[in-house]
Amino acid sequence: MRASVQEAVAALPTPFKEAVNKIVSAPEFDATISAQDFAALLEETGLSDAEARVALLPVAAAYSVAPISKFYVGAIARGESGRLYLGANMEYEGVQLNQSVHAEQSAISHAWLKGETRLTDITINYSPCGHCRQFMNELSGAELLQVQLPEREAKLLHSYLPEAFGPSDLGVDQPLLAPVNHGLAAKEDDELIKAAVQATNRSHAPYTRNLSGVAVRDTKGNVFTGMYAENAAFNPSLPPLQVALNLMNLANAPLTDIQEVVLVETANANNSHLQDTQAMLEALNPDIPLGYLAI
Repeated sequence: MRASVQEAVAALPTPFKEAVNKIVSAPEFDATISAQDFAALLEETGLSDAEARVALLPVAAAYSVAPISKFYVGAIARGESGRLYLGANMEYEGVQLNQSVHAEQSAISHAWLKGETRLTDITINYSPCGHCRQFMNELSGAELLQVQLPEREAKLLHSYLPEAFGPSDLGVDQPLLAPVNHGLAAKEDDELIKAAVQATNRSHAPYTRNLSGVAVRDTKGNVFTGMYAENAAFNPSLPPLQVALNLMNLANAPLTDIQEVVLVETANANNSHLQDTQAMLEALNPDIPLGYLAI
């Protein structure tokens, strides 16, 4: 178990601490909690659904990487499957602040990578900023998404974002998380390239059509992928590398273990992730090789 997660669990009140420890100390724990395990936790502790999710926020925030702000935010997104997905903010020194990943983006992209196509609610330990409210408005079922904060009643996202501007205003009827396969293919047999192409085929880029994805291999041979999550307001868009780095962080894979990265994106698109990806990798480790394929 990650040391920061151990510390967060140890600080929880009894008997909640014992119930949570059973979940997070399991060998298969992957920063998610199944609907069955969560139901068992509720029964064991006597907490309500909302009370338990709020009480779990310190565990989610334990994944935070915030060397700049020292402000540690946790989020828990629940998919239609009932599974809970932890997330936390990530900041990177040496690059622009817009390379940061907000906790809501972290939990949502975590759920997306693991196959969820719709979320029912998200729990956050601080009120969502405007950036995140707009990011969440891109989601499938955004109009029904419940936002839960500590010591408050749950509210619909659109209570926090009245008169929302979103995909439908730009004629887009396929929201973020909707299942998609763009059908791109590459001739190369390299497994890392294939993984990046698969991620690209899941990307959400209805405004620029710059379909893009990355694959990251670490020193242990693990491969982590990420796909572009574009937003109707443009600036809250989440680049593919950040999605992959977020997954590495939640899987307890040190970013210092990155061995190789491949970026795949649409050829002749009107924008590109190449320069930002290069800048991020340069900040992490100048020796990380970056493969690039435009298809």
